[in-house]
Amino acid sequence: QVQLVESGGGLVQPGGSLRLSCAASGFNLDFYAIGWVRQAPENQREGVACLSIRDRSTYYPRSVEGRFTISTDDAKTNIYLEMNNLKPEDTAVYYCVTDRLPGYGCYPDRSWDYWGQGTQVTVSS
Repeated sequence: QVQLVESGGGLVQPGGSLRLSCAASGFNLDFYAIGWVRQAPENQREGVACLSIRDRSTYYPRSVEGRFTISTDDAKTNIYLEMNNLKPEDTAVYYCVTDRLPGYGCYPDRSWDYWGQGTQVTVSS
């Protein structure tokens, strides 16, 4: 059974950094794409990071490229989102996500099958 449990959200000042963690179980990260999606109030969901270890590919939208980095630990049981130079518009609930089927890579506006419960990130002075 796939489980994704996020942690690490909180309040941070503009320009600050935060690292989100996602404990992943029930699937092999070597074969399934993983990612982070955020949703702010009254906004559409936005995929902010994708990693496909199998394809050796990543994807970041322009809104976060150069500031956000997705990674895993060596054991591939945790997924991280390193967020730097945070802006108020980064305020959202962040979800850790993965696929039901293996082998799909990273591309814009992709959909996801499994979602964690989400963790709130608030960027404010």
